[in-house]
Amino acid sequence: MKDINKKTGLARAKDIYNHRSKRARELKAEGKKVIGYFCCFPPVEIMTALDFLPLRLLGDMDEPITVADGYLPTVMCIFYRSTFDLGMKGRFDFIDGFIGAHACDGAERTSYIWSNYIKTPCNFFLDLPHVDKGEAVSYFKGQLNYLKETIEGLAGKKLDIESLKEAISLHNKQRQLVRELYYLRKPDPPLINGSEVLQVMISIMMIPAEEGNALIQEVIDEVKTRQDIPDKKNGRLLVWGSLIDNIKFTDLIESSGLNIIIEDTATGTRPFWHDIEETEDPLDGVARHYLQEVKCPRTFAETDTSYKEDLENRYSYLKDFAKYWKVNGVFGNIIRNCDIHGYEIPAVKDYLESLGLPVLIIEQDYSTASLEPLRTRFQAFAETIG
Repeated sequence: MKDINKKTGLARAKDIYNHRSKRARELKAEGKKVIGYFCCFPPVEIMTALDFLPLRLLGDMDEPITVADGYLPTVMCIFYRSTFDLGMKGRFDFIDGFIGAHACDGAERTSYIWSNYIKTPCNFFLDLPHVDKGEAVSYFKGQLNYLKETIEGLAGKKLDIESLKEAISLHNKQRQLVRELYYLRKPDPPLINGSEVLQVMISIMMIPAEEGNALIQEVIDEVKTRQDIPDKKNGRLLVWGSLIDNIKFTDLIESSGLNIIIEDTATGTRPFWHDIEETEDPLDGVARHYLQEVKCPRTFAETDTSYKEDLENRYSYLKDFAKYWKVNGVFGNIIRNCDIHGYEIPAVKDYLESLGLPVLIIEQDYSTASLEPLRTRFQAFAETIG
């Protein structure tokens, strides 16, 4: 197998995407400890500040679930069942720590069963409030302190404030670079396609932040000067909903007459669209960021306004996305049994259609074997846009 570090830009991103644990295993062999984590709520800044490699744990649409169904009910989110299935099969046997999170009920149940059956040396469950104001932020900061103390034991050292501030600055730089990458999709046609962006996004969740920042910059520089840009298509698509982590899915969408322009998902803009505020106690900024700025329907915003005003308060950022990136259609992606996104569909569909945007909703099985029958639905959607 080729050394991925000898490649740059899009070629390197493709190799990291295809061999997701390779760099982590290399660093592990050099003595670095690796912490695997669920979803986009465990703060990577705390892990980086303690010299861990934060590794996003994902499922595999190409791998049939053969073990997890003996432990988790089949009516539960298939993404987390897939991730747990891989864990039981030894896919993540090299990680030193595991951080689960109450991102949703599926993530919570998988986190607890992970600690019982996979036996990662260090396990922590991060409890997130479902509201984002007042006492909820204070409570979450307390949870982050518990997390810090737990992984300090694994690191064998204490976390100092300056190291955390430096890690926040490093990851804020990554967020800025991700936004710059996304700005390359504003032209028509976009300068970079959805599958290429997805490969970059998955890659930076698998390598140290410094290497990730260098990779994004290489991709930006390469894309700005290359000649073979994507073809112009009828549809400029905003993707909303459950995460997408396999380019076979994005390839199918973009071969059906649609350009993916921006993704409001957990492997898209959500973890990267806002910087962490610099605060005297850096944990204050971290707590507020992950509760208030990572846009996900798992967090409830209290309201006493009308339904129309509530929609505007909750989704106005989607209107900004659609306007800036000149979107003319929306794909609502729901992984089967992803309750937090499934229950949100009626409201988000009402809002987007009130903006004059056609919306295609598909509940899919998180399996590449089930993708091809979806092609005609995307093709028909592209025709309605065109």
